[in-house]
Amino acid sequence: MRNATIGSALFLSLSCSNVDQGPPVVASEPFEIRAGELVQDIPGERFFRNVRQLTFGGENAEAYWSNDGRSLIFQAKFGEYECDQIFTLDLTTGEQKLVSTGLGRTTCAFYLEGDKRIIYASTHVADPNCPPPVFSVDGKYVWAVYKGYDIFTANPDGTDLRQITTFPGYDAEATVCPVTGRVLFTSVKDGDLELYSMEPDGNDVVRLTNRPGYDGGGFYSHDGTKIVQRSGFFKTEAEEQEYFSLLAQGVVAPNEMEISVLDRNGENFHQITDNGKANFAPYWHPDNKRIIFASNMDAPQGRRFDLYLINEDGTGLVKVTQNPSFDSFPMFSPDGKYIVFASNRFNPDDSPNDTNLFVAEWVEQDG
Repeated sequence: MRNATIGSALFLSLSCSNVDQGPPVVASEPFEIRAGELVQDIPGERFFRNVRQLTFGGENAEAYWSNDGRSLIFQAKFGEYECDQIFTLDLTTGEQKLVSTGLGRTTCAFYLEGDKRIIYASTHVADPNCPPPVFSVDGKYVWAVYKGYDIFTANPDGTDLRQITTFPGYDAEATVCPVTGRVLFTSVKDGDLELYSMEPDGNDVVRLTNRPGYDGGGFYSHDGTKIVQRSGFFKTEAEEQEYFSLLAQGVVAPNEMEISVLDRNGENFHQITDNGKANFAPYWHPDNKRIIFASNMDAPQGRRFDLYLINEDGTGLVKVTQNPSFDSFPMFSPDGKYIVFASNRFNPDDSPNDTNLFVAEWVEQDG
């Protein structure tokens, strides 16, 4: 969620425009992914090869790659953890480590400064207890937008925790420019859910979107020139009034979200999808021309989510997954050879709603 004035020429020079100003790319020696175990192919998933299941039980989601491609950082809830906490996973060994405080609720972690630090949002300063989950308001399915969320950075093991936002209300959904390390995040600080950027220490906050309705969940393109995000659009004044009424209660209804793209400075905002369904979790294909995202566009009841590829101009839609439950949160590895995603596939009968992490070799298709 985000809102602010478009950046100046100074911001253009600072934001994802000069490789020399950014964190160094971490070179990675060849390695083999040994975490988890191989699982069977699902017929029709021609983009995937050698799929491995990485987690086994609980709610695991939003896994994002380290710059060297050897680790993932993700949020999970299982066992003793009543609310989502942040973990890292070593893909060479399968070792999993808690790197958040274990208090409050956390979300949206990412590697920062060439893997020297991590960034994530947490409610633990506002309240060390787990905030109560909210799933519906007046019978409408909603996502909670906890006002206690602020953004923190830390060493990769969770030490040296530093709070970098103190705005009133929700601050979360932080991701990082792969060219300069500038941070993209969503905030309600100006009264609506808008997209902002800032430096990794929390300084030089710039508002990138300025329109009524949700704008958030953004990711920079691999060359740092563009941003893809999810956005809410209103067809009527009543829909807009309902949105702001729900936001005042700390929730949003995600049933109708579209994918949109803008330049790194907030200009040239344009809508990519227009299907009236729940489209979210977009990420750039390595060619910086296509976008992979999750959607329930082909689900009459809205409960099935698949991954899709689409060109930046909205053409060339291709369905990637064929699992009849839930697939989302895709991210390509830094070298473009792999993709990680979250899925309900292969769940045991006694845990049908578990969400686990999977990684696959990405097989590029012609046409």
